[in-house]
Amino acid sequence: MPDLLPLDGLRVLELGHIIAGPSAGLLLADLGADVVKVERPGEGDQSRGMPAGNSANFHFLNRNKRSIAIDLKGSSEGRELYLRLVKSSDIVIDNFAYGAVEGLGLGYDVLAKTNPGIIYLALKGFLPGPYEARPFLDELAQMSAGLAYMTGPKGQPMRAGASIVDVGAAAYGVIAVLAALQQRARTGVGQKITSGLFETTVFWVGQWLASFAATGEPSVPMPEIRQGTRMGWGVYQLFTAADGEQVFIGITSNGHWERFCKEFALDDLLADESLDDNAKRVAARGWLPRRIGEEMLRYPSAALAERLERARVPFAPLRRPDQLVDDPHLNASRQFVDTPLPSGKTAKLPKLPVHSTAFELGLRRPAPTLGEHTREVLLEYGLTKDEIDALASRRVIA
Repeated sequence: MPDLLPLDGLRVLELGHIIAGPSAGLLLADLGADVVKVERPGEGDQSRGMPAGNSANFHFLNRNKRSIAIDLKGSSEGRELYLRLVKSSDIVIDNFAYGAVEGLGLGYDVLAKTNPGIIYLALKGFLPGPYEARPFLDELAQMSAGLAYMTGPKGQPMRAGASIVDVGAAAYGVIAVLAALQQRARTGVGQKITSGLFETTVFWVGQWLASFAATGEPSVPMPEIRQGTRMGWGVYQLFTAADGEQVFIGITSNGHWERFCKEFALDDLLADESLDDNAKRVAARGWLPRRIGEEMLRYPSAALAERLERARVPFAPLRRPDQLVDDPHLNASRQFVDTPLPSGKTAKLPKLPVHSTAFELGLRRPAPTLGEHTREVLLEYGLTKDEIDALASRRVIA
């Protein structure tokens, strides 16, 4: 792994917990920034102590970071120390509740006076507006912005099977931060960026807003629209193999259709002029998927995958997340980071989903213990050993 990553030299302070803030910090840390988690002494990031295996998520989202423990809530000295760190930093991440840091006198306006070049990323429930003070969470965003409605059957709204809104808002926020760094290089001045969970979800359902604008018809949940027709394709759905496993097949071009029919010796379907383009195959949805389904039942899922790959037809086996650790592609492409957990076990956790010819992503340091780097970081930011000892003795830091 090269010594220099793209964001090497950038200093980031992360006031983040659970998923959204740590996700933003992870993106920057994996790309080389020095991300320092500023945590509350004795407790730290709330996800450190979550039950039922959820605490392992801390070790996924907080790799390649350092941790310092400062009492910001109960100590004016702690807040003064934090401002001292801000003075030498490039980016601050804040995903605490609306008004929390402002109530401590540590909001963007105060930080910008200390360091006019600071880029402040606020990950909040909402962008500025009438809703901005509401407490808000990932699942609430999915409910209120139409995503859960579109995902579940009619009358049974369903959240996505991962905290996609938290991670998505973090990703969009980091994109804006990288743009702000470019702007700061020209102007020398930082800025505040707010990324909203609600607005992130609204952006994702934009395709359905566009559909409504074009048709005037109310949105219909995805499960109510048959697979295939909901995306405008004649053959675009799950099929069951002989071993009971399911495989999704997506035929989205005439080339796919021709190769599919030849691979499975479906000569009658290939010769049928009423199926020779996608619009006709959509019109045949009343019987065509059933006929294809009967053919797919003849093959075990592994044989189906082999044939579909040979025919260069889009397909995907249905998988649980835990099955991915054995995926040959992910392992061959080294897309997992072997990550130590407190239990002594090692977890295969995913890298960022990007590849570069110039640098390699990986694990430079495991997720930190609470306050593990307090002294180390404060020395780097210019405090003396005596100052650090004095702050520790007054329990300003831990």
